[in-house]
Amino acid sequence: MEKTVPFVKVKGECVMRLDAHQHYWDIARGDLGWLSPDVPVLYRSYLPDDLQPELAKHRIDGTIVVQAERSHEETDYLLALSDNEPSIAGVVGWLDLHDPDWESHYERFRRHPKFVGFRVMIQEMADPAEVLKPNVIEALARMEELDQPVDLLMRSPQLPAVLELMEKVPNLRGVINHIAKPPIKDGILEPWAEQMRVLAGYPKLYCKLSGMITEADHRRWEPEQLIPYVRHVTELFGPRRVMFGSDWPVCLLAGSYDDVIGALERALPEAWTEREREALFGGNAAEFYKLGGRGDRER
Repeated sequence: MEKTVPFVKVKGECVMRLDAHQHYWDIARGDLGWLSPDVPVLYRSYLPDDLQPELAKHRIDGTIVVQAERSHEETDYLLALSDNEPSIAGVVGWLDLHDPDWESHYERFRRHPKFVGFRVMIQEMADPAEVLKPNVIEALARMEELDQPVDLLMRSPQLPAVLELMEKVPNLRGVINHIAKPPIKDGILEPWAEQMRVLAGYPKLYCKLSGMITEADHRRWEPEQLIPYVRHVTELFGPRRVMFGSDWPVCLLAGSYDDVIGALERALPEAWTEREREALFGGNAAEFYKLGGRGDRER
């Protein structure tokens, strides 16, 4: 099913500016176990009204809101939130692939017009080899067959499992979250760089330029630290398979929404054209998540 969200016209062309990765949560729900009072900047509710000023400032037309908890109730919550929030262009939920009844949950979610995919949280697996279990591979093979977008969250030490996963589902329509969380704080590139080179060889695999400042030193990071990582990813995946994501409000651990966009824009290849930058800030995400629609709102 094609999703519809507002487009804007730029120089006669319809272009949608999208934040392809952010989160909402309501602390009153009481089921977000990873949140702690020890991290006060995150230990509060973050809802659309909180993000709206940033979206307006940066002329962001819509966002992809991504699950922050591993439960089907989380997916239901985000889909319900999207019903009354036009800025939510799509919801990436969570699906328990170990549940024998996972397909019925998937079919229920996909009937919602703003459900665009789900996220596999390899990062949270005690052993990343869990993603290679036969039942998980079988489920992802089904997603491959359906051409269903799938977000992949991992840390760079878990990339060997992801490499093996992609060998088994080479045509998976997947997107790597947060450039696979390399050790930006320490300025280390290998073996992440070579592993990403291999992954970029899968033509249906995309990469989100997101979650980078929180992989640097939260208090003393500099935009220049992101440059080698951003340039490497953009060289490998090219301007058509990368997308901007703020990772708001998690990014607030290290910087503001302004900081995230400013650092990314500074790190992009200088030779990129306006059209390639527009694709990064919307078009690529719209294509990956199969969004569609047209509007007449000018800017």
